[in-house]
Amino acid sequence: MTRKDSVLAAAESARETVRHASEVVAPYAGTAKDAVSHYAHEANQVLAPKVSHAAVEAARQARTTYDTHLHPRVKAARAHVPPNVDRAATKAVTQTRRAARQAADYTQPRIESAIAAATPVAEEAASRSVAAFAALRGQVTPQEIQRLARRHERRARCGRALRGIAIVGVVAGAAFAAWKWWDQQSNPDWLVEPPAATEVPAEPASFDEELAAKEREVGSAADDKQP
Repeated sequence: MTRKDSVLAAAESARETVRHASEVVAPYAGTAKDAVSHYAHEANQVLAPKVSHAAVEAARQARTTYDTHLHPRVKAARAHVPPNVDRAATKAVTQTRRAARQAADYTQPRIESAIAAATPVAEEAASRSVAAFAALRGQVTPQEIQRLARRHERRARCGRALRGIAIVGVVAGAAFAAWKWWDQQSNPDWLVEPPAATEVPAEPASFDEELAAKEREVGSAADDKQP
């Protein structure tokens, strides 16, 4: 038997030993898991009311201690404090609360935006880690990784091109709107002259026609004067 055969035989023996051990331990592991779950459920049922009662009792005791010992002393101390100092302290507390609220209002949107910006990065890192692990296990070939990389590059180029086209369209629309506004301001409707008439005027009547019309008018007037 060669050395390679002995190594293969040892590896096969170790694999069989591990498989046999897992088969033997599996039922005990399942039983232990069920027992732990059962004991945890029972402990929760037993301890939850006691913990809740202890918390309520501690809160009540703290409130009683404050009302009995601290509240009278605080009230007496405030009675001996000058009014100006009391007003200044109250004002300082109010300003501190307002500053804390403003700080919370200022930081909360930024924290949310930072989390929203970090989420895609984390997802990308997780996907790359999964891909790298799969590649190490031999489930993904280098050719598939290269194809995926080229596909992502094409998608990124298409996205940049679409964004560029959208920006150019917005700029062109804004320029056209500005030009129309400037044209209306420079040439308002009330300054635009009306177009010339396109109808051809009728030809003037000839001199003979006018003379005949005058004669008819004179003749009709003479007939009206006769008895």
